[in-house]
Amino acid sequence: MSFRRRSPGHGTHEGGFTLMEVMVAVAVVAIALVAVYRMHSQTLFMDARGRFDTVATLLAGQKLADIDTLDLNDLIGDSGDFDDAYPGYTWQIQSEDVVSDLFKEDGPVLKRITVTIRSGDDAFHLTTYRHLYE
Repeated sequence: MSFRRRSPGHGTHEGGFTLMEVMVAVAVVAIALVAVYRMHSQTLFMDARGRFDTVATLLAGQKLADIDTLDLNDLIGDSGDFDDAYPGYTWQIQSEDVVSDLFKEDGPVLKRITVTIRSGDDAFHLTTYRHLYE
């Protein structure tokens, strides 16, 4: 009785992946990469927005401190930028008298002051009220 070995590739299945298996694997990887890309772009947006909110809050507080040194009777509105310290950031101040039934006619005047900080399309608004005693 004689035994013969078959040479590989003749009459046997070779190891490897079928085209369908490769296509499914590529589709799964593509879906995962799209999800990672979306998550990454959202993280970048949240980082930029968080940075703007932090800087804008600081700058609005600085402008309110500047307003406290002024005579509020003369304050109507003003605008400007922060020069080279914060390039691209601008500020605007709006002021108006507020009528209140809680104050007597000869009592204090209530003034609403709104500070707006802008950078590109982003805007931060801070509103405060001050009493003016005459």
